[in-house]
Amino acid sequence: MDASVLILTDFFQAANKALDYATNLAGALQARLVLLHVHPDSQPDPELLSTGFSNLSPGAVDAALSSVASQVAVPVVAEIGHGRVADAVADAVSRHHPLLVVLGRPDYADTPDELVQTTLLDLLRAKVPCPLLVVPHGVTSTAPPKRVLLAVDGCPFALSDNAGPTHALFEALDATVTMFHVIPDTGPDELAPLVMNSVTRTGLFSGLPAVASHTVVSSHAATGMLEAAQPADFDLVVVVARQRCVMGSLFHHSVTAEVMRQSLLPVLVLPAQ
Repeated sequence: MDASVLILTDFFQAANKALDYATNLAGALQARLVLLHVHPDSQPDPELLSTGFSNLSPGAVDAALSSVASQVAVPVVAEIGHGRVADAVADAVSRHHPLLVVLGRPDYADTPDELVQTTLLDLLRAKVPCPLLVVPHGVTSTAPPKRVLLAVDGCPFALSDNAGPTHALFEALDATVTMFHVIPDTGPDELAPLVMNSVTRTGLFSGLPAVASHTVVSSHAATGMLEAAQPADFDLVVVVARQRCVMGSLFHHSVTAEVMRQSLLPVLVLPAQ
């Protein structure tokens, strides 16, 4: 099966910015786009990532999808899902086996934090086991990333089967990678060797240029990560989604959701075991 990138769209500004980003990624990966619009069957889905899904008639959705598809510079398949967002995405993932799922992050200034985190966490659960890329509405560049900040906490992890092809993404992008982790106070960074080993064992960056490392002191993992992930220094943040390990909280779902909600950079979440 040809490689594909699945992107959700509601035809609003955040989704359009994410579409530009996904199109550039698909071009670099020589992959096709699967353009998915989710329409609720009845009442508006409280998990919708922005308003507007339920305001379009079926005819308007068809016309909008055709218009968007005609402007995409890579091969594209357009589909309409129904019901809950996570269920529709899971169904599309099971059929297309995309390298990753892309969605735009709208301006959350007027959206309760609880709703935002519920939405993001639901898409992170087992229903959608492939990598998830969140593109913020304010991102300044939609070019494929070249400077990657990978957040790890030193605990061993293994990528899920659906996250394995992510190596091909970084290989195609020829990106430089900086491993990042947080320590709670100043002093010897005893986790540094464990951090490097935890990533090396996955083979995620095998064959790529040497990986640098960056350590910050912070009492809160998400805060430390967000302060480090600045557009002047990096183009993409990568985090790993699995249960929190006893050595750190970087992989805890609440931390992942906070980074996805506030990051100035696109955030790629890798499912892991």
